[in-house]
Amino acid sequence: MSAPVTLLVHGGAGTLTRADLSPAQELEYRDALGQALRAGQSLLLRGASAVDAVVAAVSVLEDCPLFNAGKGSVFTHEGRNEMDAAVMDGATGQAGAVAGVVSVRNPVLAAQSVMQRSGHVLLIGQGAEAFAQSQGLAMEGPEYFHTAHRWQQLQAALAQNQVMLDHDGQRQPDQSKPIDRKFGTVGAVALDAHGHLAAATSTGGMTNKMFGRVGDSPLIGAGTYACDATAAVSATGAGEFFMRGVVAHDIAARMAYGGLSLAQATEATVRDKLDATGGRGGVIALDRQGHYQLAFNTEGMYRGLVQGNGPPQIAIYRD
Repeated sequence: MSAPVTLLVHGGAGTLTRADLSPAQELEYRDALGQALRAGQSLLLRGASAVDAVVAAVSVLEDCPLFNAGKGSVFTHEGRNEMDAAVMDGATGQAGAVAGVVSVRNPVLAAQSVMQRSGHVLLIGQGAEAFAQSQGLAMEGPEYFHTAHRWQQLQAALAQNQVMLDHDGQRQPDQSKPIDRKFGTVGAVALDAHGHLAAATSTGGMTNKMFGRVGDSPLIGAGTYACDATAAVSATGAGEFFMRGVVAHDIAARMAYGGLSLAQATEATVRDKLDATGGRGGVIALDRQGHYQLAFNTEGMYRGLVQGNGPPQIAIYRD
């Protein structure tokens, strides 16, 4: 019996506790994650590919200012929004990514176009912008990506002289007044009706990051990876640790070479590549049998899943 179509999404991992969100804010997050899940689910139920499903889900989250991707991207030290995204097809091993784009409305669509039409894997900066425009993708000016709460987040990071993960820098230095909790790198993994896997990840990076900094999200094997023989993985957190540990591929490698299950491989990778090195964050992972993992070593992670034609299941906190 084949596994049901399955879709997982994440919206970032970090310092997230019930004290940080009002009931109204929590409802906003849950609604946004639910919209993303339903967008991908509807495609999967119609027989669409896992690639199309993860791109659709991530596009919804990029259009939502609650998360650190697309419209909700954080600011660099210079006050710019620089975005990264990647897509990988587990059936073919093909992948596409963009990094450091500043005007592409949906970076995940640019990554998909790179995969399908460029003959390359990763395009950066002005070259990625020009390619996206040549593909007829929607472009926006800096005012589209500029949100007041993100700007406030940058000011707090500058005041503390820190580069911050979204969920760790959202209080003022005196810790008394929340700036905002509407943040988080986004990603999705999917299993389609044909038994194929795919992964996609999109991010605005880290608040107050250096100009030109690229994280793990667009790096195949670090923050994004998919292979039908093993797993589809999308990561979120402190990107430098995920790059050093090649975390997404490490999960798949433990399955391929060590014979571990998805659960065993994910647990071992989080332990050895994140916990042991001080890295913070999480992953969503999925195999062809429909087994899934939503693992993180932080206080919380915006996350959700849907299988078959069932209802979305959404969670935020650890407990």
